[in-house]
Amino acid sequence: MSEVLRLEGIRKSYGVTPVLRGIDLTVNRHEVIAVIGASGSGKSTLLRTINLLETIDDGQIWLADAAGTLEDISDPRAKADAIRARIGFVFQHLNLFPHLSVLDNVTISTRHVQRIRRQVAEARGLELLDRVGLADKAREFPDRLSGGQQQRVAIARAIATDPELLLLDEITSALDPQLVGEVLDLVRQLKSEGTTIVMATHEMAFARDVADHVVFLDNGVVGEQGPPTEIFTAPRTSRAREFLGRFLA
Repeated sequence: MSEVLRLEGIRKSYGVTPVLRGIDLTVNRHEVIAVIGASGSGKSTLLRTINLLETIDDGQIWLADAAGTLEDISDPRAKADAIRARIGFVFQHLNLFPHLSVLDNVTISTRHVQRIRRQVAEARGLELLDRVGLADKAREFPDRLSGGQQQRVAIARAIATDPELLLLDEITSALDPQLVGEVLDLVRQLKSEGTTIVMATHEMAFARDVADHVVFLDNGVVGEQGPPTEIFTAPRTSRAREFLGRFLA
């Protein structure tokens, strides 16, 4: 499989506090990578560095271009907005624009970044909303939707630009338990369609069943990684066993 993303020696500190301490990771096309670990282990910071929302202190981030060639997007000369248009990002706390309709939220990147005509962008947006089961909510505002519906809108917005990579940052943590399933079902659908996904998650059963590769972050380093059958059945390190103990019990 061809590489979509490669991280080499990624380091990031906030002041004197190191958060990422030399992360190496390769993501292949059509893979789903689940990043697990305790709160504060660096999961969200890792995703934000990939999307260039955080500048790294050291290391390199490589993203495949349209021809499949890896380019160094951590180069200070890289055009961040153009790169972000190629990476879909769904935030933990939604980040929908409350003053825009659902359809306008979904089409904002295609209209303003890709410069696609409104009529074409809206036709594509309605297709995406139908795909996530929300075509009838296109003219509503986000505060009229449930948390699960809002998160599905956020996912539709993230994939509107046909990104090479989709980043999901704890997308179920702010949802009521009864709404978690509908969002995870959509992620399963995206996986079945071949979407390349890196997701930070506390949903261990979902990571075990859906991910192709699991990365256990421990205090800013990759403590362990491998296929889910290996990580969840026989973790090699004591730290991973401790973290997964409740799930494995």
